[in-house]
Amino acid sequence: MTTFKTNFNETASRSRIAFIQSCWHRDIVDELRDAFLAEHSRLDHRSVDLIEVPGAFEIPLRAKIVAHSGQYAGIIAAGLVVDGGIYRHEFVASAVINGLMSVQLETGVPVFSAVLTPQDFLSEGQPEFFKAHFVTKGIEAANACVQTIGVSPKT
Repeated sequence: MTTFKTNFNETASRSRIAFIQSCWHRDIVDELRDAFLAEHSRLDHRSVDLIEVPGAFEIPLRAKIVAHSGQYAGIIAAGLVVDGGIYRHEFVASAVINGLMSVQLETGVPVFSAVLTPQDFLSEGQPEFFKAHFVTKGIEAANACVQTIGVSPKT
């Protein structure tokens, strides 16, 4: 049986959250980030460190580095993987989700995925739809984070 370097209570007591986002489709992913920050600040007192990576594929490695730092109670991963018509998106999305799951199982630091792969992104009106949808997902990610690791006491 694998044991974590830290137990969950110790991890949850940490005072910081990492928010890792990809820069592809920044205008849409920023909507998720902003909604997360607003909802999280309403629910919890932990500081949130914003970390950017070029694309979604780079998120799991950064999440692993961040988790191993021992500074974070949780990690939010945010990105948008778009079907550009060459089926690459399926491999990228799968690699990202599998990587994020591996990070949390290896380190014991909860990782919350807000990396989304829309089925139809390129049709007329879809980018605008996903801007609004990412606001909802940001709020949901903040709630999932707080429900999983609890609220940090005021310092």
